Amino acid sequence: MSYQVLARKWRPRDFGNLVGQEHVVRALRHALEQKRLHHAYLFTGTRGVGKTTLARILAKCLNCETGITPQPCGKCSACVEIDGGRFVDLLEVDAATNTKVDEMRQLLETAQYAPTRGRFKVYVIDEVHMLSSSAFNAMLKTLEEPPEHMKFILATTDPQKIPVTVLSRCLQFNLKQMPPAAIVAHLERILGDEKVEFEKEALSLIARAAAGSMRDALSLLDQAIAHGGGRVAAGAVGEMLGAIDQSYLVRLLECVAGDDASGAVAIAGEMQSRSLSFDAALADLASLLLRMALAQSIAGALDELAEPERLAALAGKLDAESLQLYYQIALQGREDLPLAPDEHAGFLMTVLRMLAFRPERPGNDIAAPAAQTAKATPVAKAKAAASGDWPQLVRDLAVTGAARELARNAELKRQENGVYDLVVPKAKAYLADRAYVDKLKAALDQHLGAAVRVNVSVGEVAGASAAALEATEREARRAEALKSVQGDGFVKDLVNIFEAKVVDSSMREREK
Repeated sequence: MSYQVLARKWRPRDFGNLVGQEHVVRALRHALEQKRLHHAYLFTGTRGVGKTTLARILAKCLNCETGITPQPCGKCSACVEIDGGRFVDLLEVDAATNTKVDEMRQLLETAQYAPTRGRFKVYVIDEVHMLSSSAFNAMLKTLEEPPEHMKFILATTDPQKIPVTVLSRCLQFNLKQMPPAAIVAHLERILGDEKVEFEKEALSLIARAAAGSMRDALSLLDQAIAHGGGRVAAGAVGEMLGAIDQSYLVRLLECVAGDDASGAVAIAGEMQSRSLSFDAALADLASLLLRMALAQSIAGALDELAEPERLAALAGKLDAESLQLYYQIALQGREDLPLAPDEHAGFLMTVLRMLAFRPERPGNDIAAPAAQTAKATPVAKAKAAASGDWPQLVRDLAVTGAARELARNAELKRQENGVYDLVVPKAKAYLADRAYVDKLKAALDQHLGAAVRVNVSVGEVAGASAAALEATEREARRAEALKSVQGDGFVKDLVNIFEAKVVDSSMREREK
């Protein structure tokens, strides 16, 4: 006997076996019990959530030989033939390959004839949004005046493309994506019946990769059983899916929290050597940061993850503001990934950005402006504020963390009557977060000795921010140093004798 794939073998045959769509099942059960039947139903939802399965179950409920019922017998000829896909009065059409008006008219010509075997003639049209406008118009006439013996069941992943005139004539049911816990529970039942050994962590990986689709989960489970030689193990499934081992990301965040740039770069190198997906890594990193942020406010937020104690310790080491900033950087890094020279470079730059924006600690060079503030006199403060010299004001300002990065990367657009209108470039849009703006405002209030208002927008900048000016100064110093090196007699001799060249990108400023 040939092998039957799990997605077909375990396809639900009645409402009781349908997972995750209780809200739809409840409504259909009540309608069938009360014999309040509509002539057209529309099931919407992403792929693999049960739209076609639900259509077939409904067709059985309408045509079961025991009568119209929410619980078809599954044994009569109508039920058996519908399950087998050979019931003459159930017509299933794929609108993706039958989009033309002539094909729809030909299909609807049979609507006037009474059913051959069943109580109702049921038309199931999958991906109905793919029909042409003319085909929809052809269908509309039948929807407006349907024969008593005819039922339409439409399914689509994109209801926005269906004409309103068609939508208004259908009962619409929105099918939800399957929650991971529901997918895991269903896979556990299936593997128990199939007598296949498994690790629950492996099922969690499959559920996450399935992204809400039970059909995708069953297909991946089939693949995992084959890949693992009849056993579903977490390591084998992770290898099959190219999933990111969480330990990489935890170690990476520990390096970021400990200002260990070389360690973070080494971990990124390890991930590259294993050909892991950096897009998936950034998505998982954002998810991990979210759970850590939740753990700072909600007990048990890390319980479902591996190494919860280690993660809890890391969440306690990082402040809430840093977690929020790292989360935004991870999301922005994933968005920028297609623009990077390669995925590894894009991931590495994202990690370096987290290190560059790490919270300031006593002794860091970046915190030096805070000491200057102590020396700044009220007159100096007033002059900087009145002159509109925003970079100088930033240097004098006692502010740390993400709020300081906001101040450094912002340009002063307008200052009037205690109102500071700032603008940041699109690449730094995440710094315009309300929490960072409020912290900057508090620092300005304290520094100036008066309440101010701060507005931050995202837009075009002219390169006049404190960070941009510092970068310009660094580049000028580097250019001057390069000129000096290239003009050195010894260096000239090396270039001439060995046909060498000065690699200007290797030049670094000496740390003070």
